[in-house]
Amino acid sequence: MWGADISKMASALENYVNTVQTLSSQGNFTQLCEFISKSADILAKNAAHLDTVLATLDVQQHSLGILGILCVKYNLPNIPDFEALYGLTQEFITTCNGEQVRYATDSFADLCHKFTHKLVEKKEPVRGIKVLTTAIQKIQLFPEQLTSIHADLCQLCLLSKNMKPALPFLQHDITDISREGGQFDARDFLLYYYYGGMIYTALKNYNRALYCFEVAVTTPSMAVSHIMMESYKKFILVALIVHGKIPNLPKYTSQVVARYIKPLCQAYHDLAHSYATNNPDELRTTVTKHTETFTRDNNIGLVKQCITSLYKKNIQRLTKTFQTLSLTDMANRVHLSGAKEAEKYVLHMIEDGEIYATINQKDGMVRFQDSPEKYNNATMLLQVDQEMQKCIELDEKLKTMDREITVNPQYVQKSSGSHDDDIPGSSTSKGQGY
Repeated sequence: MWGADISKMASALENYVNTVQTLSSQGNFTQLCEFISKSADILAKNAAHLDTVLATLDVQQHSLGILGILCVKYNLPNIPDFEALYGLTQEFITTCNGEQVRYATDSFADLCHKFTHKLVEKKEPVRGIKVLTTAIQKIQLFPEQLTSIHADLCQLCLLSKNMKPALPFLQHDITDISREGGQFDARDFLLYYYYGGMIYTALKNYNRALYCFEVAVTTPSMAVSHIMMESYKKFILVALIVHGKIPNLPKYTSQVVARYIKPLCQAYHDLAHSYATNNPDELRTTVTKHTETFTRDNNIGLVKQCITSLYKKNIQRLTKTFQTLSLTDMANRVHLSGAKEAEKYVLHMIEDGEIYATINQKDGMVRFQDSPEKYNNATMLLQVDQEMQKCIELDEKLKTMDREITVNPQYVQKSSGSHDDDIPGSSTSKGQGY
């Protein structure tokens, strides 16, 4: 009886190997994906023998077959040896056949999600950064295409406090979304922009961070998303740092934001209202009132940066009124503790190019100056040229997308239908019955 069961298991695994080898050699990858999907239960029941099966398959010729086995291994209730599985996953993602795995982008992405989850669980996020960077490049058709693995990479970069590996992906404006298994989870889209905003905030690139948070907040939605709500909170804080106020959201923003998300973020609107008074004392009072909320949301660091930015904006306002001003007088006007703190702010702002000024250490006077930039040097011309090239590239992308939409069957059908409605006497004419 036991011999029959063992023989049956061996036969099932042998059939899996033979089918994978045969369909791979024929190039029939669509049928192979269907077979692998149906074989998941059989592979799971024979989990103890999967390493033997892996040894019989070649990573370049049978990438889909190996992918199926690795997915099963990650779905097991208990992973006996994660280090061994980590090694297998790393080797597979690095050396697999990209052309093959693009036939099963959903399974490939699922493998990366499970891989990421385990590393986060073990608090070893840095070990997955290079692997996921390679994984994205394996299935991504062009740099502007978003995959669900992007969010995993950003998460690992944030947790490991190593932001740099995510920047080459974040710097591209997304124009296409990878259809993994014919669909794409909105959660991965939201997480990508939420994590992206957090990465840019950590790097103090507030303009780009604001863009990322705005995309997350304005994503079409019919229900309240926790990710959108957290993005909205950070959107307000970063907007205060960049603009000193909350900018109006685009008209296409979902009504969910106004109806449900805004009322749940009252503490942040109170903060924005206090910020608008330009009074640091009033702002600090509001922060103290809602400290528990800001701390619970892990936003207390950003809130403190808002306080700092208000002092800076008040100092910038003084440059429009005075040519010279003592540090003591400046401290009194912007509500700082004294001349030393005022000097610290001025020095940081000069270093960051936020104001142009000099400090006379003898008499403690600050002399404000106009910007020295004359826009007539080679560096500035190069910068202008680069910005123009970006505009030209964006224009070309928009033209391409417009052409693609124009010939899209769904758009043509809908567009034709709406035109028929306006034709008198047509079967769908709204004017019938008068």
